[in-house]
Amino acid sequence: MSEKLAIEGGEPVRMKPFPGRLPFDEADEREVLEALRSGKLFFPTGTKVHAFEERFAALYGVRYAVASTSGTSALHVALGAINPEPGDEVITTPVTDMGTVAPIVQQNCIPVFADVDLGTMNITPETVEPLITDRTRAIIVVHCWGQPADMDGFLALARRRPGLRLIEDCSQAHLTRYKGRLAGTLGDVAGFSLQESKHLRCGDGGVTITDDPALGDRAAIFVDKGCDWTKDRRYRLRYHFIAPCYRMTELQGAVLCSQLPKLPWIVERRQALGDKLVGLLQDIPGLRPPTRADGVEHSFWMFPVLVDWSALGTTRDEFTAAMKAEGGPVGGAWIGKVLYAFEAIAERRAFGTSGLPWTGLGRPEPSPYRPGLCPDAEKALHQLYCFPLTELYTEEDIADIATALRKVASHFASRTQA
Repeated sequence: MSEKLAIEGGEPVRMKPFPGRLPFDEADEREVLEALRSGKLFFPTGTKVHAFEERFAALYGVRYAVASTSGTSALHVALGAINPEPGDEVITTPVTDMGTVAPIVQQNCIPVFADVDLGTMNITPETVEPLITDRTRAIIVVHCWGQPADMDGFLALARRRPGLRLIEDCSQAHLTRYKGRLAGTLGDVAGFSLQESKHLRCGDGGVTITDDPALGDRAAIFVDKGCDWTKDRRYRLRYHFIAPCYRMTELQGAVLCSQLPKLPWIVERRQALGDKLVGLLQDIPGLRPPTRADGVEHSFWMFPVLVDWSALGTTRDEFTAAMKAEGGPVGGAWIGKVLYAFEAIAERRAFGTSGLPWTGLGRPEPSPYRPGLCPDAEKALHQLYCFPLTELYTEEDIADIATALRKVASHFASRTQA
C-alpha cells in the first residue's frame, strides 16, 4: 500500500513555503533613480534602453538588439522586419502564449498550427514540413519551457525552401544553448519576453535580435511607427512605412541594465535544479517528466510534467488538492487548451467582422481550425501539470517536490490497482 496522503490525514511531505524569485535590490534601485533624476525617460534621449540593447546584443554575439514593450511586440517587430505580404502563412505551435500568434494576425498573416513532440512539447520539422505551401513565409519556432527545438532540422528545412524565414520565440529560453550555440542566434531573427515571470525581467518588456543588417535596420524602425532616428538619435520626421509604437521606456531599460549581469547565474542555477528534478522523477507511475536531446540545454522557465489522469484514475483538480496538502508545488495547465480552441482564433475575431486575414485578400480561404487538428498538442495540454522552479530553490526543495509527486502519484496508482 502507498503512504497515506496528507489530505486523508497522513503526514505532509513539507510544511514550509517554496522560495520566490531573486528579489530586486539596491543595484536595481540605483539604475532606476539615475533614470528618474536624469529627467529623460524617453528612450531616444536617454541612455538606459540603448545601453541594454548594446549589452544584450554583445551577450548574444549579434549586431542588432531592438528593445520593445513586451514579448508580443518583440515577435511583431521580428515579423515586421521580415515584411510578409497580407495573406501569407506563418507556421507555429498551438502550445504557446497568445503573444506568439497575435503578431501573425496583426501583420495580416494566417497562423497555421503544427503538432508537437510530447517529450519536449516543441513543434518538429516533421510536423511542420507537410504544412508548408507556396504561401508559407515564416516559421515561428517556440522553445517551449526553456528547451530549444530541433533547430538543425528546421535550418535544413529552411535551406530547402528559399525565402522561408525562421523566427525563434525565446520568451521562455533565455541564454539557453542548442549544441553550443545560443537559442535566438540560429534562425533569421528572434524575439524575447522580459515579462515578470521570465529569467530576465523588467515587469514587462521585449527585445528582438538578429545578425542580418537588413532585418536589424527595419526592426529598429518598425518599433517606432516606422520612424527613422536610429543613426544618431535625431528625429528626422521621416516615416519609411506604417508600424505600431512599441518604444521601451528608460525605467524598463534601467531595470534591465541591472538585471542582465545576473542572467547567466539565474539560467545556470535553474538548469542544474531542473535536471536534478528530472532525474528524481523517473519511473513514477503515470508521470512523464520532460525529455531532452543530447547537447541541448533546458533552462526551465517553469517545470512541466505530463500526468496520465486516466491511468491514475484521478483528475487534475484532485491531484492538485493532494499535492497542496502535501505542501508540494501547486501545478496547473498553463494556457489550458490549444490556442486554436480559443474563440478569438476559432471564430476568426480580428478586424471587425471582415474575416481578415483569413478571408478577403483574394486568396483561397484556409481550412477551419477544429478539434483534433494537433492531437499530441491537445493531449499535452490535457495532461499538463506545470509549476514554478526558481533560481532560489535548494536541493532540499527539489527533493521535497520529487517526494510529494511520487507519493501522490503512487497513491492514485495503487488505488486503481486495488
